[in-house]
Amino acid sequence: MRLVLDREQRAFADSLEALLAGADTPSVVREWSLGQHGSGRALWGRLAAAGVFALAAPEEYDGVGVRPVELAVAFLALGRHAVPGPLVETVTAAVLLPVPDLVKRLVSGEVMATVAYDSPYALDGDAAGLRLVLTAEGLHHATGHGPVRPSLDPARRLTALAPDELLTATPPIEQALLLARLTTAAQALGVGLALLDRTVSYVGQRTQFGAPIGAFQAVKHQLADAKVALEFARPLVFAAALTLDPADVAAAKVTACEAAYATARTALQLHGAIGYTAEYDLSLWLTKARALHTAWGSPEACRDAVLNAADGPRW
Repeated sequence: MRLVLDREQRAFADSLEALLAGADTPSVVREWSLGQHGSGRALWGRLAAAGVFALAAPEEYDGVGVRPVELAVAFLALGRHAVPGPLVETVTAAVLLPVPDLVKRLVSGEVMATVAYDSPYALDGDAAGLRLVLTAEGLHHATGHGPVRPSLDPARRLTALAPDELLTATPPIEQALLLARLTTAAQALGVGLALLDRTVSYVGQRTQFGAPIGAFQAVKHQLADAKVALEFARPLVFAAALTLDPADVAAAKVTACEAAYATARTALQLHGAIGYTAEYDLSLWLTKARALHTAWGSPEACRDAVLNAADGPRW
C-alpha cells in the first residue's frame, strides 16, 4: 500500500499550513473559549473557501465527493494549529443530512453544525447554526440548546440538545461515524505533532547545570518515545483513510489519540510548572489532546471494534 501524498494533496496541505500559520490561532482559541466567536467564524469561512468542508459532501451538494485522504490531510493541519469549533461534527453532519440546501450551507461555511450522538451533549451548540441529534429513531433537528457546560478543553464548549423534528429515519450512520473517527484521529495526530515540536524547541532553549536540558539523555529518551508513537500512528491514519475499513479506522483512532495524549504528558513534564499555566500557549494543545482521547469513541470502544473484526463477536 502506497502511503505517500500525491502532488495535489501536498499542495493542499501546504496551502492550509500557510493559511493557518498566519491566522494567530492561539488568540482565536482563547476568544472561542470565552464564547466570543467572531474571529473563529472568520477563520471558519477561510477554511470553507479552501475547500475543507467540501471534502465530505457529494458533488450535487456543492462538494467534491467524500475524500477521506484529503480530510485526513486537512484535519492533521487543523489539529496542529488547534483550530476551535465543531469541525468533526460539521463533516459528520454533511454526510448524515439528506437536505441539499443545508449541506450546501455547510460546504460554503455559512453554517456550522454540531451533532449529539450517544450523549445528551454536543460540541459548541451555542455557535452552531445547525444542531442535530442521532437517536435509534434516526436523525433529528434540535431547535435549541441547553446552557453551556465546561469541558476538559475550554475551547470545546458543551451544550445539551433535545431531539425535535425527525429529518430522516435512515441516515448513513456507519459512514458518518467512520469519518468522525478518522478526522478525530487525524486532528489528534496534528495536536501531538504540535506538542512535540513545541517541546523540542523549549528543551533546546531552557538550560540547567549550564547546558540545554535537551542535551540530557533522559530528556532525549522521552522525546524519542513520543516521536516514535506519533510516527507509528501517522501511517495508520492514512491507511485507514484509504480503506475506510471500520477496524482500520478504530485502530488509527486509538493509536493516534493515545500517542497524542502520551506526548501531551511528556510535554507537560519537560516544560515544568509553566506548562500548567493557561497563559502559556502549550495549554491550548494539552487540553485538546485529552479531550480528543475519548471523542467519537473511547480507547476501549475502538479496541473492541478491532478485536471484533479480527475474532468475530465477543460475548
